[in-house]
Amino acid sequence: MAGIVGYGVCIPRYRIKAEEIALVWNDDSEGIKKGLMINQKSVAGIDEDAVTIGVEASKNALAMAGIGPQDIGAVYTGSESHPYAVKSSSAIIAEAIGATPDLTAADLEFACKAGTAAMQICMAMVNSKMVKYGLAIGSDTSQGRPNDALEYTAASGGAAFIVGKNDTIADINATLSYTTDTPDFWRREGMEFPKHGGRFTGGPAYFKHVSNAAKNLMKKQKTKPEDYDYFVPHQPNGKFPLKVSKSLGFTKEQVMPGLMVLEIGNTYSGATPLGLARVLDQAKPGDRILAVSYGSGSGSDAFDITVNKEITQKRKKSVPVQHYLNDIEYITYGQYAKLRRKLKGID
Repeated sequence: MAGIVGYGVCIPRYRIKAEEIALVWNDDSEGIKKGLMINQKSVAGIDEDAVTIGVEASKNALAMAGIGPQDIGAVYTGSESHPYAVKSSSAIIAEAIGATPDLTAADLEFACKAGTAAMQICMAMVNSKMVKYGLAIGSDTSQGRPNDALEYTAASGGAAFIVGKNDTIADINATLSYTTDTPDFWRREGMEFPKHGGRFTGGPAYFKHVSNAAKNLMKKQKTKPEDYDYFVPHQPNGKFPLKVSKSLGFTKEQVMPGLMVLEIGNTYSGATPLGLARVLDQAKPGDRILAVSYGSGSGSDAFDITVNKEITQKRKKSVPVQHYLNDIEYITYGQYAKLRRKLKGID
């Protein structure tokens, strides 16, 4: 089976605190932080988008993997904030990192799980021997309407994973998905901001899909929660992942190492890949990870992963997630509105 050969991340340095947003809309900041369990979120700069984030994450992944860009045979980028409606983000990223034209590339969109879908496609292509290495990217600069709850969570960031069979740092033992037509979150073509179903995004959407994907994979693998050292569920806010983890039988200690939403918000297609990268930064050879993404609309991808000894040496060549978490510049709501182009009539 194909595994992870290297990974890299990118998180913009700008952050806006929850209380800064609450001040503008006269919201109860403490209530917001308690309800969503989010202190602040990452914000893309004026010259950053899903592609630039994907490029930096991919370069970091190549450095860790110790392979050249010419070895990449497939590039798939998952995002719901591709900068072009009709033009390939993956093609731009492939050329920016120095890949040869002899590759296949495509863009994916399935709300917050498009990045993990890219990983599954790359796995299939590597296992079928169509390509030697595949590059799977989850990257977003997500949108939130002013004075909507999404303003507190919709963040920017991404991660890239190189999938192959040689010199893997972690082996993907199994993967499966759970998908239904559950319309909890949507944005039609031409709409600037998405709409969501409020509380409906919980029970019939997030919890149903994450739970079923996790249960089905554990049933397939004949495992139980205590067989895993880490659990990385999708993290739209701080409460949902902790609640679903508890309902499945995972402990808080298994979840917290990969729970990044508290400090950077929900990076959408980058959320589960970033959480997985954070766990891989600290995992030991032999550790086992269950990661489950979630994308509105709705679906979840689940992965059973075992870390191997190659990670010890390759981590020395990587840029850790903590580097990006420590590089912070706080901004005001006015700066945030400008960076996210919420001010109309200004070029």
